Amino acid sequence: MNSINNTLAGLELAQIGWVVPDIDAAVKFLANALGIKGFPQPEQVRAQDLDMTYYDKVVPGEWLTTQTYNGGTFIELVQPLSGQSMFHDYLARYPAGGTQHLAFRLPVSNFERVTTDLHRQGYALLSQVNHPIARMAFFDTYQTLGVATEIMGITPEGWKAIEQMQKAR
Repeated sequence: MNSINNTLAGLELAQIGWVVPDIDAAVKFLANALGIKGFPQPEQVRAQDLDMTYYDKVVPGEWLTTQTYNGGTFIELVQPLSGQSMFHDYLARYPAGGTQHLAFRLPVSNFERVTTDLHRQGYALLSQVNHPIARMAFFDTYQTLGVATEIMGITPEGWKAIEQMQKAR
């Protein structure tokens, strides 16, 4: 059986996801203290609009999110607003916020192989979404890695979107 080390070894670290209580304060801090700029205005997201699951069910959940590309990695900020999601769970457990997930990307053609491998290793699926630019699955790897692990299967449209975001930075 593969270990999580072997499963993630061939994947590219694509994103660091922070869950924060105040997205505007986080953007200001990252820009002023660390020089990480380029965050667009936060967008309000509804889990129901994405058919995003939370423990295999689509439930009401809303949050603000923004991300920027910096030094080869996307930095995503999420501020839970209402309802339920893995982001709400994280902020309830850690009210000051923090790094909630690391995202690894690969072509969508390999998505099932990697997510099936993580399932077989006993990692629970927290959330998933099928989006035109990517299939995304978030696994509970907190005990092993200290964060959740997102697997992003990037579609051909997604690779184009990533290239545009990288150029915009």
